[in-house]
Amino acid sequence: MIRFEGAAKTYPGRGKPALDAFGLTVEAGTTCVLIGPSGCGKSTALQMVNRLVVPGAGRVLVEGRDVAGLDPIALRRRIGYVLQGVGLFPHRTVAQNVATVPGLLGWDRARIGERVDAMLDLVGLSPQEFRDRRPDALSGGQRQRVGVARALAADPPVLLMDEPFGAVDPVARTRLQDEVRGILRRLKKTVLMVTHDIDEAVRMGDTVALMREGRLVQVAPPATLLAAPADAFAAEFVGGDRLLRRLSLLPARDHAGSDPAGAAPRLAPDASLKDALALMLASGHERVGLGDGSVTLAALRDAAEGGRPA
Repeated sequence: MIRFEGAAKTYPGRGKPALDAFGLTVEAGTTCVLIGPSGCGKSTALQMVNRLVVPGAGRVLVEGRDVAGLDPIALRRRIGYVLQGVGLFPHRTVAQNVATVPGLLGWDRARIGERVDAMLDLVGLSPQEFRDRRPDALSGGQRQRVGVARALAADPPVLLMDEPFGAVDPVARTRLQDEVRGILRRLKKTVLMVTHDIDEAVRMGDTVALMREGRLVQVAPPATLLAAPADAFAAEFVGGDRLLRRLSLLPARDHAGSDPAGAAPRLAPDASLKDALALMLASGHERVGLGDGSVTLAALRDAAEGGRPA
């Protein structure tokens, strides 16, 4: 668990605080995404967790312990860190990069080798093919995967992610987001992530924390944030197409009725309501089949506006 209790920070020479009476809890095993305009305090909050930034007031707790009382080096070795530029050591191989923290912790060579191979497998990179490559021989997406493997190598309970997919090309980004999200949830890591991209926030987060001028505006699950923004600022930030974004988060099976679809086209079992809408628009039908029943356009409208599943 990560908990901010009245955390505040004002940088020298700046009149307004970067973070102001900030209170937020990230439950163990969940991912919370910080999002908001540039300069709203997202990165300041993130960097307080591993003591790269020291609060001027309040405190930050990790697993129930105030980080101010912990040795910063020991603390950082127990927290994985994934950032936009990845930060791989260019002169070291993939295996050596992934082994960085286990090596600092004094693991023996055999244990490190096993862990490196396991982490590369976890992020979808064949150890035989990639362990001896150097970062300049990798694509942007491959470098980001290595960055995730390195952050997870020592099995830290907490992971910080600072604009982790910003350097990945748009074609690969969505797939990589889905894969990393699946990994983090399987491993039950506690994750605090920063992004400027609302689509990334709602895709990655169990909760999304929207910030403005160092304070929280709204903390909610992605579907709630999109269906019911707390105020005009939140509504403007999540965008005019927020209801369409919400559909991408909702499994179609949860909104399917028992009426048969007849000759209408059929959805895959794991389709979202956004997939259902796309199929309706492409086929001209107001109902599409799913399992023994169907999803209707009316059910889709209700879901987009925050209604209950059928």
